[in-house]
Amino acid sequence: MNMMMGVGSLRYPPPGLPLVPSERVSSSKWKVQVASSSPPSTTATVTAEADVVVVGSGIGGLCCAALLARYEQDVVVVESHDQPGGAAHSFDIKGYKFDSGPSLFSGLQSRGPQANPLAQVLDALGESLPCATYDSWMVYIPEGEFLSRIGPTEFFKDLEKYAGPNAVQEWKKLLDAVLPLSTAAMALPPLSIRGDLGVLSTAAARYAPSLIKSFVQMGPQGALGATKLLRPFSEVLDGLELKDPFIRNWIDLLAFLLAGVKTNGILSAEMIYMFAEWYKPGCCLEYPLDGTAAIVDALIRGLEKFGGRISLRSHVEKIVVENGRAVGVKLRSGQFIRAKKAVVSNASMWDTLNLLPKEVIPKSYSDRIKSTPQCESFMHLHLGFDAEGIRDDLGIHHIVVNDWGRGVDADQNVVLISVPSVLSPNLAPPGKHVLHAYMPGTEPFELWEGLDRTSAEYRKLKAERSEVMWKAVERALGEGFKREKCEVKLVGSPLTHERFLRRNRGTYGPALQAGKETFPGHSTPIPHLFCCGDSTFPGIGVPAVAASGAIVANSLVSVSQHSQLLDAIGI
Repeated sequence: MNMMMGVGSLRYPPPGLPLVPSERVSSSKWKVQVASSSPPSTTATVTAEADVVVVGSGIGGLCCAALLARYEQDVVVVESHDQPGGAAHSFDIKGYKFDSGPSLFSGLQSRGPQANPLAQVLDALGESLPCATYDSWMVYIPEGEFLSRIGPTEFFKDLEKYAGPNAVQEWKKLLDAVLPLSTAAMALPPLSIRGDLGVLSTAAARYAPSLIKSFVQMGPQGALGATKLLRPFSEVLDGLELKDPFIRNWIDLLAFLLAGVKTNGILSAEMIYMFAEWYKPGCCLEYPLDGTAAIVDALIRGLEKFGGRISLRSHVEKIVVENGRAVGVKLRSGQFIRAKKAVVSNASMWDTLNLLPKEVIPKSYSDRIKSTPQCESFMHLHLGFDAEGIRDDLGIHHIVVNDWGRGVDADQNVVLISVPSVLSPNLAPPGKHVLHAYMPGTEPFELWEGLDRTSAEYRKLKAERSEVMWKAVERALGEGFKREKCEVKLVGSPLTHERFLRRNRGTYGPALQAGKETFPGHSTPIPHLFCCGDSTFPGIGVPAVAASGAIVANSLVSVSQHSQLLDAIGI
């Protein structure tokens, strides 16, 4: 799993900055337009047909495409940018390799039925992902600052010091209640799910014994608690009568980092999975040794290993619908790519809607998408600086909360900081550090709407709205850090999000509350058009979008093929 210091900090390099030359060239017959410092010298003719065309190379789209290739489907991914990866891509400036978003992970190297969905996809592709491991992050909150450690016992010490014995007792009560539920929450491997009745074979029947066993082991009270897995996690907290302010604030923070909402908006199953990952004996956090680009690279290796193709700098103008069904995509270049079986959109629900001909869209479908509330956008700060004067024990992650009273989802309140060069020095020049600070899903788009990105007004607003991030970085890095010594200073705004990620209004995704609304499924009213990514079930975050891509891929092949894959990877 991964948190929003992770889950979807979506960004490309800010306007006016050079994009990163891609070094990935497909060996397949599909043309891959490779970005470079000069225009491409040739434009080859492509074979304009595939079984499945996937629009967008975010993690959800790549998981879907790579699994389809593993299923021996002819699949091509078309990506508008010159870098694959969507929210998880990386970019290089002056030798500093910046993550654009996800940076805090766990379970990437897990295997088996209860593994992270992304890990299950990589296992199916036969791809490994070398990672550095660690067990803590720094927290700066109104009560003080401390090194927060994951694991079953370490956090109790911090609670005793900063919140008192009542918080310790409530935390213990929470762990005693939710950890047994994790067996039920993880009883169905994500890779076993598909979007048709075949799921009765690949999931329900296949894993019925383990499901029954988990309920028996929990006993009547635990089984009753498991019925709340698809309800807001706040209901679990209320049922346990947890009232300590620090505990409630802390759990709100964890939920917000995980999915961009507080405990009243996140599914209990998602939170319980997180608790199982972070508060079990021997648990650890992981960071890919080559940054989040390593995840994207692994998925592309898997895609191409099984004959899949990816075409960069291939902007989809529209999804083509003929006789009421999706039959392919038309690129900005004018080229048509036919999809013999399906088109899969990894774009957001709003952007997917804009790709469809208006005359074929059912009004109920259009109205539902247009009325779906959106999460706010992001502010980003990417820095490259000299490590001299910075303490040697600097950790990779830092979380700053300015005011509990405003709520963790208030704008200008929570700042997340990642310094991945602490664990992966190759991400920065020798003796340097690379840093990404951001305010996730809390920056109002309305403040920026309509601004000219070249104007003095825009630059002034960026300076004003980024100041809280600068102050958070100065607090986390200490007196040895000086703004003026940064060799790279990049400030990203919601307009950056909108422009480089092609995200409608720069949004983080749908703002849906657990228990009240549900994330849409993967099929659409347009036959042969499917969707995956953070606008679909199970929602926002790297594990969630990986699962969504897998569900779509599974749904496009036979139950027999799906079952054979599950057998092959031992789940």
